[in-house]
Amino acid sequence: MDSLTHIAVGACIGELVAGKKLGKKAMLLGALGQSIPDIDFVTGYWMSTAADLLAHRGFTHSILFAVLITVGLAAVSARVFRGSGLAMRQWCFFWGIQLFMHLFLDIFNVYGTGLFEPFSHYRVSLNIFFVLDPLFSLWPVIGLAILIAMRTGNVMRAKAARLALSISAFYMCYSIINKLIINNRVKQSFSAQQLPVHRYFSTPTALNNLLWYVVGETDSGFYVGYHSLLDKSNTIIYRYVPQHKYLLTNIADTGELQRLMHFSQGYFVASRWHDTVVFNDLRFGEQVAGLSPTPRFSFYYYLYPGADNDVIIQRGRFAGWNGDVVRRFWERIHGQ
Repeated sequence: MDSLTHIAVGACIGELVAGKKLGKKAMLLGALGQSIPDIDFVTGYWMSTAADLLAHRGFTHSILFAVLITVGLAAVSARVFRGSGLAMRQWCFFWGIQLFMHLFLDIFNVYGTGLFEPFSHYRVSLNIFFVLDPLFSLWPVIGLAILIAMRTGNVMRAKAARLALSISAFYMCYSIINKLIINNRVKQSFSAQQLPVHRYFSTPTALNNLLWYVVGETDSGFYVGYHSLLDKSNTIIYRYVPQHKYLLTNIADTGELQRLMHFSQGYFVASRWHDTVVFNDLRFGEQVAGLSPTPRFSFYYYLYPGADNDVIIQRGRFAGWNGDVVRRFWERIHGQ
């Protein structure tokens, strides 16, 4: 989930939990609590890009880290805000709900969250939200703006925060239902077309929860398709993308490659762009939602020494979008 959403959700929760005793400090502390797990961004300053991909949402997004930080912050807060009237157990609840809510929200998209670090490197991802879903994020942001504008002691503050979080929670439930519907249709489509798929995933395309991107894995490649909940037919048209593992056999930095493979959870293909071998993580979708005649995957990593792989998550996500693509994307969301 994006940082603004975490901050807004944290501020609204802070108001509900401790606004009466802390005033607007509760909002500030709540926003801080929601932001703490993302301190792992600093690792990018001295790690390679491949290593940083795994470090982000790693230990600082684990259950163990959340527990340790909750207890530590509660002890400090009980001393610093001694006159607030909040006991140690209340401070534990305040910080705990913020930290665990951050972890909970982050598992809803494709990146993967290391909830069980350092005991297990398995990364949890439910693939229910795009990294930024306006219909989820809008309401806490509006709630935050209202809370900033309202005076301390206004009885409507808690109601505003509660309403903002309730609408987002309702939308979350709606999105989970969409996910269940899509997965059911995907399984039916694989069976009807007799595709030899071992496993698959589905995830929403950019900024919506109606048009979904689907990838099914086979022994030597992947079936890639799209389906909108508004499509007239449940039939999903797939195109086959070979994995081309042979392109990876002579990669010099095998440690870098192993990190990328682990990060991708096995959903990767290799391709050759001119004289360069490129590692593609399929989970992040295709550029312009596959609307290009020759679509490329949004996540691409150049596999040669000294390659420019900065901002790797972002650089392909909105590449190629223009007015015509937005129009066709909007039409595709509305079904075919």
